[in-house]
Amino acid sequence: MIEVRSDNPVVAVSRLNRMAREALEVALPALWINGEVSNLVRAASGHVYFTLKDERAQVRCTLWRSRAQLLPFRLEQGQEVEVRAQATLYEARGDFQLNVDAVRRAGVGNLYEAFLRLRAELEREGLFDPAAKRPLPRFPRAIGVITSPQAAALRDVLAALARRAPGIPVILYPAPVQGEGAPGKLVEALRQASMRHAEDRVDVLLLVRGGGSIEDLWAFNDAGLARQIRACAVPVVSGVGHEHDFTITDFAADLRAATPTAAAEFASAGYAELGPMLDGLADALERAMRRTLERAAQRVDRAQLRLLHPAERIARRRERVEHLQLQLEAQIGHVRAQALARIDALAWRLHAQRPQLALAGSRLTALADRLSTAHRARLHDAARRVTTLAEALSHLDPTRVLSRGYGIVRDADGRVVRDAGQVAAGSAISIALSRGRLDAEVVASHGAVPPSPTGDLSVRDKPD
Repeated sequence: MIEVRSDNPVVAVSRLNRMAREALEVALPALWINGEVSNLVRAASGHVYFTLKDERAQVRCTLWRSRAQLLPFRLEQGQEVEVRAQATLYEARGDFQLNVDAVRRAGVGNLYEAFLRLRAELEREGLFDPAAKRPLPRFPRAIGVITSPQAAALRDVLAALARRAPGIPVILYPAPVQGEGAPGKLVEALRQASMRHAEDRVDVLLLVRGGGSIEDLWAFNDAGLARQIRACAVPVVSGVGHEHDFTITDFAADLRAATPTAAAEFASAGYAELGPMLDGLADALERAMRRTLERAAQRVDRAQLRLLHPAERIARRRERVEHLQLQLEAQIGHVRAQALARIDALAWRLHAQRPQLALAGSRLTALADRLSTAHRARLHDAARRVTTLAEALSHLDPTRVLSRGYGIVRDADGRVVRDAGQVAAGSAISIALSRGRLDAEVVASHGAVPPSPTGDLSVRDKPD
């Protein structure tokens, strides 16, 4: 509700109209409104003015230029349409009117809702996943086109390919693009193209159709066609309708083109780029060949300047040989002189190092005499020491002691008896003398009696 202050009940007309416009725009949101087009006027500015009416009422409508350019069809007098508009008031004249945002043919609303439902369903299946999109081959061996042979889209594609890549083969897989049964025939054509792509050498497929209403393009809003696009063995480019037309195939295809011509341009982009590149390479090659020829010509000119008559060349070679011969002779003389000088130096060194045989002989004789004298003296000293040692050793000879009347007593075990207490009476003993040995038996043992000259043992000879 608009409040009018009681202390100021009078308002200007402009304020009243503005208040009415604001109230209308707040109270009535944007709506879809059905009616028949009449009083259609296209202004030079690009805006479109018309009246929307039914059998009982009418309302003025304004379609601004920015919106009119986006219409998928041409608005004509008497058409039954549905408009999405905002109710407002044209303040300057106080006229009630609709500001139109979008226009569609009557009945299209249901088709559009079906389109949105199908798109959401296929999107949930993952058919529109950007990660599954395949890149187009840069230089396809052949391009396949799926469309009607009578379609203007085919002529657009062929014209674009003839202009951009005239040498590339184009294979047509015909199928109707409108009418009953068109979706199934499009699916079959796409399946056949996929199966034959290796045989036909087709590396990319163009699914194309010219512009039209949503009803005209409905064959491309088919779930089976979308699934076949994703199952196709080669990338698929969708070029259906005009730039503002969108179909399910646009979302399912590996690449969406705004028009059939744009689809052909995408498929031949590598060849189109290759043309200027080849032109540039040809220019570069021509420049390189020209530079090579120029350098070769310069080398020929320089070689011609160096070219001599054979007689002159021989004379120059003879002079060089003579000069080299003189250098060789001088070098040989120098080397010979150095060798002779070295031989002389070695001869003087050899003479200086030659041994003095007479002096060495006399020295050898003196050394031999000294050696003989020293040998005899050493032998004499050794003989004298041996004699001395022999005399000293003879004093320690036990046989000499025994020769003075002593004997060596051993018990039955062969041990030397040094004390009479070592043997008992009746023990057998042996006595070694200076000459021979006595076997005896102890008669008595007097261990406590000091030794007497006759011994401390009483023995009796044992008969042999």
